[in-house]
Amino acid sequence: MNTKILFILLFLGISTGAYSQVPPVVEASNNSVRSTVLTQKFLSPTRIVWKSDETGKQVLNAESILNPGIGQADLNQGKYLTLINDQDLKAGLILDFGCEIQGGIEIVTTINNQNPTGRIRIRFGESVSETMSETGPGGATNDHAMRDFTMQLPWLGRQIIGESGFRFMRIDLLDPDTKVEIKEISAVLRYRDIPYLGSFTCNDERLNKIWMTGAYTVHLNMQDYLWDGVKRDRLVWVGDMHPEVMTINSVFGANEVVPKSLDLARDLTPLPNWMNGISSYSMWWLLIHRDWYYYHGDLAYLKQQQNYMVDLLNLLSTNIDANGKETLDGGRFLDWPSSENQEAVHAGLQSMMVMTFEAGTDLCEILGDKETAKLCHASVEKLKKHVPGMAGSKQAAALLAMSGLVTAAQANNEVLARDGVHKMSTFYGYYMLIARAMAGDYQGAIDNIREYWGAMLDLGATTFWEDFDIDWTQNATRIDELVPEGKVDIHKTYGGYCYKQFRHSFCHGWASGPTSWLSQYVLGVKVLEPGCKTIKLEPHLGDLQWVKGTFPTPYGVVEIEHRKLENGEVKTTCKAPKEVKIVR
Repeated sequence: MNTKILFILLFLGISTGAYSQVPPVVEASNNSVRSTVLTQKFLSPTRIVWKSDETGKQVLNAESILNPGIGQADLNQGKYLTLINDQDLKAGLILDFGCEIQGGIEIVTTINNQNPTGRIRIRFGESVSETMSETGPGGATNDHAMRDFTMQLPWLGRQIIGESGFRFMRIDLLDPDTKVEIKEISAVLRYRDIPYLGSFTCNDERLNKIWMTGAYTVHLNMQDYLWDGVKRDRLVWVGDMHPEVMTINSVFGANEVVPKSLDLARDLTPLPNWMNGISSYSMWWLLIHRDWYYYHGDLAYLKQQQNYMVDLLNLLSTNIDANGKETLDGGRFLDWPSSENQEAVHAGLQSMMVMTFEAGTDLCEILGDKETAKLCHASVEKLKKHVPGMAGSKQAAALLAMSGLVTAAQANNEVLARDGVHKMSTFYGYYMLIARAMAGDYQGAIDNIREYWGAMLDLGATTFWEDFDIDWTQNATRIDELVPEGKVDIHKTYGGYCYKQFRHSFCHGWASGPTSWLSQYVLGVKVLEPGCKTIKLEPHLGDLQWVKGTFPTPYGVVEIEHRKLENGEVKTTCKAPKEVKIVR
């Protein structure tokens, strides 16, 4: 066979009979080849939000850019988007792709351009106002992902540009006395092509949309690793992973992105260092493993963690003083809104120590390590001697209730049920909801979800945000609109700590808590035995009339429906794989 043809066939992976089907580049590169499981889809813009010129002199044929593209340049003439600059005025427009995505932009140009073309500026935005901002103090940033850059388009060709989290894109022609003609602009969505095995539907459409928005928020962050944000915080933050992993358990089932990310955090953090430099995040690592094992029952994977887990538990046991008080060093952190309340941080860390050693007792008994299980049990008893106050903090109150250091009823009555959704947070809001459920206040938690997470949807969100304060809604403009005079630009105006103004991420996986919570407490799925071998159905409908959904297990999907009867009783129907025992 012709050597050149053989090379091409091999490179394309086409069978050549006795010849190897492995591309030569793979054989030559050996372990240096890295692949990805991500899929790309190309999305057409849904609308034009803004044009720099409405006269038709500088921005021509703008509506043509809404037509679906094919990703291929050609020699045809047509009425295409044309941006024209004179000496003084610059042409530009803002496109809306309908929802937040993770990816970039594909631009296809025509034959009618100069060669070389003029320069353009691209600005991605999670809000319309972000696309109109400058980088630097008070503006957006290029941290973690470029969202503002200048480049030159090809004369007649296709160019894929950037990778960030965005819904909106602004394009501006920069050079004076220039013109550029563009056939297509598409968003390039990069994601894991996986099914939504879990589902949740009830008679309240607001709750249905919240459940799905939380699921989609995490889905976007399931890239090659599990990130916290797709614009900023494109990193493996282990504490932030816990709500994300619980959402994955409820929606997608087992996915390799979770163990891959947990293992990365472990391998990057030799003891006695703390994961991400934060002591609570090392504890979250162990708590995630406990939950992952119960949902998926992968004992072989759990055993791979045993040495690190045992060493971590031994390290944590040295951070308890004679009075049972935690003495953790490193970054002492729960979440940003609680970070200035050191009394609350201590209460949270004390609670997390109890929760971690209780999980450690359970896991070490499963692994047959009686000695470390005994150490964990003794540590719990020692820690219970010291019970911090709730410090007026909903974060502290939630963890104190979850650890059993205070009763859930006390935490709910004294802190969690007060002030409505004020002082809630997107990350620890999940644990506030859990603690309210533990207190039997399911209706209070459902109302919190509607008001707090629902308010983000009312402002145009299609994914949940890094942080949110209900007071921000006062006189605020939706994020999918231009900001009129006299209204508050919510993205530009608010945010603190590391997420000030446009640096604020509007797609943060740690904010997905309602998705898992609704599946666990309203649909009523409680995993009792590792691998979902036994599931208890205990629905709490509150003011809902019915709820139905599905829940993924290693053996298949469980189908569930609950309907409230006229006498107030709830009728449940369920269909489960034969390997899954359902108790009520």
